[in-house]
Amino acid sequence: MQSFALIPHPDTPPAGAPFKLWVNVDRSAAFGLMATANIFFCVAAPASRFVIPASDEPDRADELWQTTCFEAFLRPGSEPGYSEWNFAPSGDWAAYSFSGYREGMTKAEVGAPPYVRFEDNLIWWGVGATIAVPSDDKFALGLSAVLEEADGTKSYWALAHPAGPPDFHHADCFTAKLG
Repeated sequence: MQSFALIPHPDTPPAGAPFKLWVNVDRSAAFGLMATANIFFCVAAPASRFVIPASDEPDRADELWQTTCFEAFLRPGSEPGYSEWNFAPSGDWAAYSFSGYREGMTKAEVGAPPYVRFEDNLIWWGVGATIAVPSDDKFALGLSAVLEEADGTKSYWALAHPAGPPDFHHADCFTAKLG
């Protein structure tokens, strides 16, 4: 298992007391052509501090990034194309494919929806997701989060940030490896 610390964008710090945000990632053994990636985002602050969207029936949904949402970007090898996965604490999720930097966006074909789960331990909380990935590919990985606090403050977190406004699609954010 790999563990990564996310950092807030300098122009969008969280309100109030600082806290840590980290991500644990592991990849299972291959099952034929596919393997699973387990991604668990952990926030070291009470969940009551944040806007936690609810859903009666978790499903595929667009624009999850408008409020509290966690994201994983996977780019195979040195290809310009990549996929984006979004996970909400509600269990809602999204998956997109891009042919290049913010180009050619389509809804990704997903054989089975990800398994998304929310865990609240009173002093920290987390969102985990299990997704299917090709078993023989190695990926550049970008991990990020949008956290909306109860007072409306939004902070944007990533492994690294390029200059300028928050941009999770930028190549500078793909600093981890999966594979």
